[in-house]
Amino acid sequence: MGRALDIPLQELSGRDAGRGEPPKTETASLVVENMHCGACMSSIERALRKVPGVVDARVNLSAKRASVTFHPDEAQPQVLIDALERAGFNAAEAPETAVNLAEARANDLLRRLGVAGFAAANVMLLSVSVWAGEVSDMDRAAASLFHWLSALIAMPSIAYSAQPFFRSAGGALRAGRLNMDVPISLGILLATGMSLFQTIRGTSHVYFDAAIMLTFFLLIGRYLDEQVRLRARSAAENLIGLKALTALVIGADGTAQRVPARALKPGMRIQVAVGERVPVDGRVIDGTTDIDASLITGETLPATVARGGTVHAGTVNLTRAITVEATATDESTLLAEIARLMLSAEQGRGQYVRLADRASRLYAPAVHVLGAATFIGWMLLGAGWEPALTNAVAVLIITCPCALALAVPAVQVAATSRLFGKGVIVKAADGLERLSEVDTVVFDKTGTLTRGEPALRNAAEIGDETLRSAAALAISSRHPYSKAVVRAARDRGLEIVPAAGVSEVPGSGLSVSGGDGERRLGSAEWVKGSTPSDTKRSSLWYAVGGGRPVAFHFEDAVRPDAHEVVARLRKAGYSVCLLSGDRREAVEAAAREVGITDWWGEVRPDGKIAMLEHLKATGRRVLMVGDGLNDAPALAAAHASLSPSSAADISQTAADAVFQGQQLTPILDTLEVAQASQRMAVQNFAIALAYNVVSVPLAMTGHVTPLIAALAMSLSSIAVTGNALRLRRRRLVLERVGGKT
Repeated sequence: MGRALDIPLQELSGRDAGRGEPPKTETASLVVENMHCGACMSSIERALRKVPGVVDARVNLSAKRASVTFHPDEAQPQVLIDALERAGFNAAEAPETAVNLAEARANDLLRRLGVAGFAAANVMLLSVSVWAGEVSDMDRAAASLFHWLSALIAMPSIAYSAQPFFRSAGGALRAGRLNMDVPISLGILLATGMSLFQTIRGTSHVYFDAAIMLTFFLLIGRYLDEQVRLRARSAAENLIGLKALTALVIGADGTAQRVPARALKPGMRIQVAVGERVPVDGRVIDGTTDIDASLITGETLPATVARGGTVHAGTVNLTRAITVEATATDESTLLAEIARLMLSAEQGRGQYVRLADRASRLYAPAVHVLGAATFIGWMLLGAGWEPALTNAVAVLIITCPCALALAVPAVQVAATSRLFGKGVIVKAADGLERLSEVDTVVFDKTGTLTRGEPALRNAAEIGDETLRSAAALAISSRHPYSKAVVRAARDRGLEIVPAAGVSEVPGSGLSVSGGDGERRLGSAEWVKGSTPSDTKRSSLWYAVGGGRPVAFHFEDAVRPDAHEVVARLRKAGYSVCLLSGDRREAVEAAAREVGITDWWGEVRPDGKIAMLEHLKATGRRVLMVGDGLNDAPALAAAHASLSPSSAADISQTAADAVFQGQQLTPILDTLEVAQASQRMAVQNFAIALAYNVVSVPLAMTGHVTPLIAALAMSLSSIAVTGNALRLRRRRLVLERVGGKT
């Protein structure tokens, strides 16, 4: 018995009187990077709850997220982030995207799939017992008991597990249209309802096993489809990883304040420290530094920017702090424009979805017509409503599009398994289909056709002592050329002792003073003594005490099999082009080395899309192979796309497939498997069509029960899967296509 609260009514009224509307609250989700244990959770929650205005704070260790509810007039997300920083934790606001909803849908389908599978296994055991009992004249009461047990297991399981199909069918019917889930739901409900009716009557025509098995198989396909969609989520959403989430703003009075990047406005002055990403598009108003703009331009070499130079959001400051005046912020930056280009390009792939929708609009009415014709036909023949309805249910089940639905996915599983063994990961659901259709291959240069990092070309001309001495300076710098010098020294087995007191002059080089005079490693203009012709080459120079400088020449070497791969593609009839944002001279040299005659250099991301659209307008189906952020919109816009595993995350996400290693041969393997998978898919469609041509008339003429229909549906799925598995071990050859040579 509960205990009444002894509070006078007047007091309670007094508490509520004058309270008015409750204070408004907001909830922020923070990503906490360095949270590793339960003690971290407690520390984070305490730090957040100490912030004035915080109502509640909850931490999820596995997701590394903190959910904070606060009064917006007393606290803001940046205040919470600062509080965590004082407590020793790195945090940032978490972007909430459609990915969270997709993950929730996939998890929901997995739970329903587990319930359906468990119920199907148990109902099948009971059904086998009934079938065996009929052979041995099982007592009718025992058979009836097993039918009731099947009903108790199957009906709640179907009510829960088949909800995705029921909801989809209901939504379609309310909108006055049909989809594939309408006949599926009708078949499940009729089989279940008929089975319950027959169980109540005590007859032997019970098909709970057919209904729950059908639900189980359909959920497998639906779950796998959702997983594919989740993995292939929009690449534009991942651009958050390339954005600076906060920025240090310099006020008019010289004070500095860190604010969220989305709050920046044109005209603000922002200080960008060494190693930070630039948060805005802007103009440098103080300082000189080297900027890594490879994600924007594809150029591996850092660009030197000084006062008056321009920088873009997403690029990285390498050597010295600079002050930038914002000219474009948030959704107006080049980075945001690339995201919009990608989103627009991804939407262009909807032709396959529209094709599937048209097929389902034709298939669903046909199934209903066949089911209704079966019921009416048997009624006209005087068979009675029970046999007529049983045969109609068998038609609905046997025409379930499982074989058709598995025709392509079964091939994809076999093909992706084979490609995985060759170091290729296929990500897009329809990627293999589009890869099989290409007739033109467009390569990016930096990081794709080439290795993507400078290497010391003339190492054999440099003595051990000179290389060791230069590496002692270079090891203090993050410049790609410096890293290449250090790498060359280590490859030769030299011991590198970092020089003390090294100073770095942005845009010039490194220097240190010693007993033998000043040692310098840097540009030709800074290290005295180089000739004008030498300065045009990609070089560093090293000199000691004003002596004769030694040249260090670099190159971004092409991948070892690039020439062979291009030759084989051309032999098979593919047109091969090179499209790069790199300098024209570098692009021309790489194209000449690998045997490509059609090339373009210094092309911006929108220019790449324009070139792909031009090729498309001339009837070409283009495979784009690229790795940088500047390639991501082109990867999304091309008919098909590939990206190396060393690519930027955004490019890997935009690509249909990712290949591993330093070789380009996986591109040939991918095209061979894609061509073979297309042939296998056509064969599977033929098998599924033949199954329907044979099985539907049998069901309509009453030769198939709902249970046999469910088994036949399963066997058709096994047939297309078995045919697809042959792809895993077949010897493949790249076939000719009709492109120019």
